[in-house]
Amino acid sequence: MRKIIVCTFLTLDGVMQAPGGPDEDAESGFEHGGWQKAASDDEVGAGIAGWYQDSDAMLLGRKTYEIFASYWPDADPANPFTERMNGMHKYVASRTLTSVEWQNSTLLEGDVVDAVRRLKASDGGSINVVGSGDLAQTLMRHDLVDEYRLTIHPVIIGTGKRLFADGAVPTSLEPVSVSTTKGGTVLAIYRPNGKPTYDSY
Repeated sequence: MRKIIVCTFLTLDGVMQAPGGPDEDAESGFEHGGWQKAASDDEVGAGIAGWYQDSDAMLLGRKTYEIFASYWPDADPANPFTERMNGMHKYVASRTLTSVEWQNSTLLEGDVVDAVRRLKASDGGSINVVGSGDLAQTLMRHDLVDEYRLTIHPVIIGTGKRLFADGAVPTSLEPVSVSTTKGGTVLAIYRPNGKPTYDSY
């Protein structure tokens, strides 16, 4: 069984929207695009590289796919991520796209939940869900996420799309690995571990 791993960059207040640039995602009037670079350090890149060691595919929503497909095919070949991102298989969930042109990309057919269940049951390594906030919400609601790999950066934005938004399914998380970089970014890996338990002091 393949694992579905949600890999996401978050602000300290949980915002995942448009970490990479001002024009990445201005939906709902978001004005803080590009918040990640100034809040990162060299250790963050090394940590993210580790996220891909046991993965051979990505699962992307339409918006993230289009952002990546417009950048990575012509990215600097000296960047160690360029070959990796172009070479990995990309599965794309979209209700509007009719084709995908980026190399090694496949457009999922039919209901996305059923399609992801088939992917999980197929042969291969882990599958990283990168960005793709709407898709991540769907996967969480249907108990399809096996692991979260998060960078939590020392910046507060106050508005924007959140990974764990209002209405998120209550879930207990088991820490797999948690560390902090010299710049204060938390690199955290968690696995869902059933429902939360409640008690009082």
